[in-house]
Amino acid sequence: MSGVWGEYLKLSIFGESHGSGVGIVVNGLPAGIELDLDMIDKEMARRMPGKTRLATPRQEQDKYELVGGYFNGKTTGSPLCCMIWNRDQKSQDYEDIKGIVRPSHADFTARLKHSGCNDYRGGGHFSGRLTAPLVFVGAIAKQLLGMKGIVIGSHILSIGDVQEESFDLRNVGSEQLKELTEKEFPVIVEDIAAEMKKRILDAKQDEDSVGGVVETAVVQLPVGLGSPFFDSTESKIAHVLFSIPAVKGVEFGVGFEIAKMKGSEANDQFVLEENEIKTISNNNGGILGGITNGMPLVFRTAFKPTPSIGKVQRTVDIDKMEEVEISIKGRHDPCIVPRAVPVVEAAAALALLDLMIEKEGTGWMS
Repeated sequence: MSGVWGEYLKLSIFGESHGSGVGIVVNGLPAGIELDLDMIDKEMARRMPGKTRLATPRQEQDKYELVGGYFNGKTTGSPLCCMIWNRDQKSQDYEDIKGIVRPSHADFTARLKHSGCNDYRGGGHFSGRLTAPLVFVGAIAKQLLGMKGIVIGSHILSIGDVQEESFDLRNVGSEQLKELTEKEFPVIVEDIAAEMKKRILDAKQDEDSVGGVVETAVVQLPVGLGSPFFDSTESKIAHVLFSIPAVKGVEFGVGFEIAKMKGSEANDQFVLEENEIKTISNNNGGILGGITNGMPLVFRTAFKPTPSIGKVQRTVDIDKMEEVEISIKGRHDPCIVPRAVPVVEAAAALALLDLMIEKEGTGWMS
């Protein structure tokens, strides 16, 4: 079923936006892992709503409760279960429009898929609220990858038509990635941040929304993660990325730009540096044949504008089977990109941890 993911690290996600809560069950973690709860809290805070005018005012503290698989500060080896209770739902916003399918939401497809039994409040199981437990387990994955020296970090590459410089695909380093993780609005060029924020607030003022792109890098990965075809590193990462609501595109290395190059330009030629094999360029984003090659793994994730907007739009009342107009009320992000950054990193960490377990087993974790 769609709520379960992973081959070696198995996840089962559950809950709805306006239900009692959301959560996740993690199978595959060995006993004896001492969880860094401060680090998990920090990652959860990066995604948390209600902190700035750039985000939804919904006040959810995203406090998690470990209800299984954790005892005396360590994992027990049994399934780890995390609950995040919902505290600030306003379901009446959705009761009034329950028959009206909101443009670019999952209302229409979910209703037909589940014969009208789906929870329509706030998108139910299709809501971005479900990314909170994803960030929780992603934080654990980042902690474990960190034991191997692997560092994951991101910046906001663009908001609407405002774009900053990309990572240096060949030379992005761990310190830069760690610094970006500490920023509330992670950008490389600080002067760009104000212009990006203005785009978001202008859209909010106009009862509209904007999208954007998150660029992510992973450094100090070992050579040899991934397999050709169905279990390629790209396939694994993209699988989890596309589970994030509003993700509409993913590209690795130079991405679609590689189609404009000649082979002589696109090829990442090999050289020796301090007796290690490196490539002169990194157009393939650290992956060859679906397998990591030791260069920085770099990818970009495109997010559509938040579909919940106040502007009047055309749609259908599916109960009455008649065309209507809708102006969506409630509390919504005018741009989900800033809060999506830790979600993207969590997705990458989970995919890479699954591949690490495939390659090296679980003995190194505890």
